[in-house]
Formats: sequence, structure tokens, C-alpha cells
Amino acid sequence: MYKTYSMDLAGRQLSIDIGRVGKQANGCAFMHYGDTTVLCTATESKAPRDGVDFFPLSVEYSEKFYSIGKFPGGFMKRESRPSENAILTSRVIDRPMRPLFPKDMRNDVTLECLVMSVDPECRPELVAMIGAAVATSISDIPFAGPCATTQVGLVDGKVIINPNQEQWDNGDLQLTVASTIDKVMMIEAGANEIPEKDMVDYIYQADAVNKQIIAFINKIVAEAGKPKQDYVSVAVPDQMFEDIKKIVSPEEMETVCFNENRDIRDKGIADITEKLKEAFADNDAYLAQLGDAVYQYEKKTIRKMILRDHKRPDGREITQIRPLAAEVDLIPRGHGSAMFTRGQTQICDVVTLAPLSDAQKVEGIDPNITSKRYIHQYNFPAYSVGETKVSRGPGRREIGHGALAEKALIPVLPSIEEFPYAIRAVSETMESNGSTSMASTCASCMALMAAGVPIKKQVAGISCGLVTGETDDDFVLLTDIQGLEDFFGDMDFKVTGTHDGITAIQMDIKIHGLTRQIVEGAIQRCKDAREYIMANVMTPAIASPRAEVSAYAPKIIYTQINPEKIGDVVGKQGKTINEIIKRTGAQIDIDETGKISICGTDKAALAKAKNMIEIITADFEEGMILTGVVVSIKEFGAFIEFAPGKEGMVHISKITNHRIDHVEDVLQLGQKVTVKCLGKDRMGRLSFSIKDAPQQ
Repeated sequence: MYKTYSMDLAGRQLSIDIGRVGKQANGCAFMHYGDTTVLCTATESKAPRDGVDFFPLSVEYSEKFYSIGKFPGGFMKRESRPSENAILTSRVIDRPMRPLFPKDMRNDVTLECLVMSVDPECRPELVAMIGAAVATSISDIPFAGPCATTQVGLVDGKVIINPNQEQWDNGDLQLTVASTIDKVMMIEAGANEIPEKDMVDYIYQADAVNKQIIAFINKIVAEAGKPKQDYVSVAVPDQMFEDIKKIVSPEEMETVCFNENRDIRDKGIADITEKLKEAFADNDAYLAQLGDAVYQYEKKTIRKMILRDHKRPDGREITQIRPLAAEVDLIPRGHGSAMFTRGQTQICDVVTLAPLSDAQKVEGIDPNITSKRYIHQYNFPAYSVGETKVSRGPGRREIGHGALAEKALIPVLPSIEEFPYAIRAVSETMESNGSTSMASTCASCMALMAAGVPIKKQVAGISCGLVTGETDDDFVLLTDIQGLEDFFGDMDFKVTGTHDGITAIQMDIKIHGLTRQIVEGAIQRCKDAREYIMANVMTPAIASPRAEVSAYAPKIIYTQINPEKIGDVVGKQGKTINEIIKRTGAQIDIDETGKISICGTDKAALAKAKNMIEIITADFEEGMILTGVVVSIKEFGAFIEFAPGKEGMVHISKITNHRIDHVEDVLQLGQKVTVKCLGKDRMGRLSFSIKDAPQQ
């Protein structure tokens, strides 16, 4: 037997089947929201995983094309690697839930969300986020939930809770908020310059809905939830810390931790670790936990000094940004390039422009998105943090960072009509010590301007960190966190925006939620910092977009033809258009409306291609002057080609003003001539004259 639980959520019914399917999983929720159906399961290994120093949580959001009645692309006709949307959704599910599992647990936990049916009115991503929390909450897996997630859209100034797919894709706000019953756990946003005050209001409108969902989940847990099982804790014993402090005093640890040079700090920690290994050489139990113990000792030392003394490891004030630098035009043949440096974080961004036909094709379950005109990609090589590791392509972190910087800049991009290009920005991490995604935002903004992309406004980004004490009002916010403050702190709150408002937010935390005071403080702190960065660093490097694209970038011109004449331009089996491309080197794309884009780096070649197309599609009228090349000579006259596939005949009597016996006496193959259209002859054929045309 199974039971279905239902609630009204934003005017639609959310139904959850418990005990209907997936009975061997630790927890399973069969979710229904409208016609959207998502199967969410939570499973846990029976024993801890050996050799890991972190909680091994895996989240998989799986999109099936049968959910929208569609075959997958490709030869195999089987879903392959996750789409970018699936990876980003998995990350959004992970972020609010991970802090609610015990930090000292090492059992593998997997959350799987299988999208089985998609109703465009009810976004499957939202259903999966709620379903993962339900499945975990009713399971016997240790979990300090439940949590819930709500999405907020903004269409024509109207706030929409849990918008449908079209409203989500085309509105001015894409906000996702996860909460526990008491606090906000996660914020993810893309926004069209939303003012900070309004953004906070939208966040807490979502939080209010989350509280209703949590009450609903609690009812399910009370009736169908399993008792939480015990687990093997890997927490470092208190006695071990006491023994470590006898060998390495708190003062010695503080001296090592608080040094602005990362290399010196890392060496100091390594020396302390070796010192403790020697001291505990005969204690196998201590040696097995030594790495985690040193990490925890370092963490407690840094948190104590920040919280109590407002002292940061590199000596900065809590609102102080690390040294900043910016420059453009590093990469000579790139269409636009810029480098942004903040302390030991350095990003070089290179922009490439291409015709719209090169836009990225997207195959997914959102019918509204079939291509991406603007792409931001982020690379994080091992050398950027001084490590040795072969690159195996982008992982989930790289995809997430690229998507965040992409989201940050989309609101300021010109329309296709204003700038008919596909745009690719690639951020190469040269050096990393915290918040490379925000450096990528700054660098890509400058690179776009250097490439001549007429973006509407500058966009900058910065991250705010947090260290909390025992009570809600005992906390310190840190502007521009470096890696150490991210690792040992409680929050990484990234905000991007213009002078006028927010364009993107991504918030990660390691604690059980944030108060409104912290959220408001972090958003304001990020606003102050990004205003400073734009005014004092980015503007001196490049104040506005360049008037023209790079000499190495393609130039694009357009012409419009009668759609009925598309076949004339294409020619039989593409012969005509391929000949135009061969002669001019231009890239030519035609849409179904007859709009033709002509792309290339040589302006003269583009003009030549456009002229050919206009001749091919022209309705020749009497008196029209044309220039062509002699391609065939007959006894009665010569054939002149004006454009690929477009020829006209000049009778021998119309070549010169005097009589000639042989066409070859005046014309040769390949000769360039100017002709005048004489109209149609008695048989309806167009005829031309050389002698009546003005000759150069």
C-alpha cells in the first residue's frame, strides 16, 4: 500500500506518492506537479568509505527525452552525458542539502532525481529540488532537515511564485531560494539589474513559501518517515586536540596561520604536521586522524581570530579588498582580451566573435531553448593552485563557475539586431586563491568591451564570506574572501551587478542557514565592493566598448531577398552559393524569411558577395548597368556572367559601334566588361549591350 500526500503550491497541486515505487531505496518520493513527474530517491552505503576526508554526497539530476516525447540526438539514440542544465540543477540541489548532513559522517549518500514527464507549466527542476528533500527526510539517513525550495520570477513587474517555463526563460528574474524552517540555506539568481532592496524582498517571499512546504513535508515525515539510523563518526577526539596543543601551542599555530604569503603559510602547516607525526610515531590511532586534526586546529585558530579580533590571515580589514589590477589586449589575435587580478586570483579572458550560425546548439528538455548565442566557459588548470594534475576537461565546478559568469553578463548584452554575432568568452585561470568566478565576471566584461561588443553597462562581481559564533547575532562578514577564508568560513556569497542592480547571485554555506541580517549585510557589502572595483580598476583599464570590432574579428553585413528566390541563391545542390563562398571567402547563411548574413574579415569581399546575391535575385530591367566577365564566346555573340549562375547574352551586333566579323576580335574569355540591359527580345529573353553601356 502507498499513500499520496497533496498540497496547493502556487495555485497548482503538488502530489507525492510515498511507498508506491523505489521501495528498496532508503527513501523515495514519486513527485507530481501538474503533468511534471520526477522520481526522487535517497540511498546510503552501509559502511563509511575508507580514505576520504569529506562527506561523500553525490547528486544526480537526470533528464530523459521521453519526458517530452522526443528522441535523443546522435547515432545511439540514448541519453549520454548530462546536459549543462542537468549539471547546474544537480549543484543547486546539493548546495542547500549538504550542510544538513552530519559533517563527521563518511557513508556514501546518493540523491537521484529522474525526470520522467515535463509539463511546461511546472518546471521539473523545482520538483526535483523539493523531491530530493522529501526522499531524504523520510529516509533513515541522518539529516537535519527538511528543507524546501521555491522559485521566483518577475514578468512585467509582477512577482510570480514558481513561474512556468516561458515566464522563467523570458522574465526579468530567475531566483531560487532554499530554506529550513528557520533560515535561508541557498540563493541562486539571474536578474535584469534588480535593486538590492527588491532582491532581498523577493528572497523572503520565497522563504515564506518554503515554510509552508516544510510544514507539508513534516506531516509526511510524521506519518511515513523512518527512524534515523546511527553512523560511525570520524570526529577527532577532544583528547587528541589537548595532546596536540601540548606540542603545538595556540600561539605557534596563530603565527603560522596569519601570514599574507600563502606559500609560507602552507609550509608552516606542513612543518607542524611533520612535527606531530614524529611526536605521535607510536600512536597509530592518532596518526590515522592527524591530517583532519591539523585541519581542524588550523580552522579553529583562524575562525577564533577573525570572530574575536577581526584579524584576517593576510592582515586585511574585514571590508578590505585585496590588491587589484586590470589590463586589456593581452592576446594579440584574440578578438578581445582582458586580465583581472585580485590578490593571488588572476583570470585572463578571451572573447571570440562569430556569425550567428555558429551559436551553440542546445538539446534539452526545455523547448524554448534550442541555441545559445552567448557562451561563457571557465577553465581551472591544476597549475593555478600549484598542483600537478593532467586536465581531463571541465568538471561540475568549472561548468558551474562558467554558468555564473555567463548569467552575470547576459542582462547587459546587446540584442541580436544591435550586434548580430555569436559570442564566446573563455576564462583561463592563471592563479587561484578564492573567488575566481567573480574575477571571471570582471575579466569577461572588460574583454567584451575590448572586442567591441556594445554592452550596455559594466558588470563586476565580488564574494562575501562569513564566520559565525554561538548565537545568531555573533558573526563577522568578510569582503573578498581568499581560499583559506572560504575553506574555514561558513559562507561564500557571490554577487554580480552593474551600478544599478544585481545580475546574478550564488550562495554556498556550510552551516544550518542564514538570518535576514546576514543576507542583507552580505548583499550590501558586495554592492559597495563592486562599485569600487568598477570605478577604480575596470574603468581606468577600459571605460566603454570599442566602436569597432577587432581587425581579426569577422565582419557581418545583411541583405534581404524575396523568400521565393532563396533557391536561386542556393542553386542546384548548393552549387551557386558554394561558388559565391569560393570566390569571396565569405560565410553565407540564409534563413527562411530570405534574410541573408554575409560574414568574413575582408570588407571588400563581403561587399562583392552581397553584390553577387543582389544580382542573382534581381529582376533585370531595361537600362540597368551591370559588370560581368566573358565566360563563353559563340559565333553570334558572347555570354557574360554577372554572378554565379547568372548570365546574359550580348549579340555580336551589340558589342561595338562598328561592324565586326568575329567576336574574338574584341572580346576574350575572362575579360571584364560593363553592359546595359536592353530588356527582353521577341522570345522573352533578356538581351544586353556593351556598346550602349558606359565603359571605364
